[in-house]
Amino acid sequence: MSRYIVEITNGNETDEQGTIGFDPPLRTFFLQGFPHPETDECALWFGAFLGEYPTLESIIEKARAAGYEVRGLTREMMVAMIKESGKPTPPSLGERLGIVR
Repeated sequence: MSRYIVEITNGNETDEQGTIGFDPPLRTFFLQGFPHPETDECALWFGAFLGEYPTLESIIEKARAAGYEVRGLTREMMVAMIKESGKPTPPSLGERLGIVR
């Protein structure tokens, strides 16, 4: 799983330690930010479900539609995540048993 630190803004607030990456077992890109100071639960968490955001573009578009802007993504980060997302990942045991969809 890749994880990269980016800056995420929502107009009023900025999280300079936001995280973006690709989760191979879930086959989705994810974006996390704005953790609660006591619980660490993130106010922003996209990409927690199987195949939810299969492309980097899809998660960036979702973030923008929700009022978030992702900054600090370098070309190298994008290329590495896209390469990782292109590698075939076999279905998990849960998927093969029909437990996870």
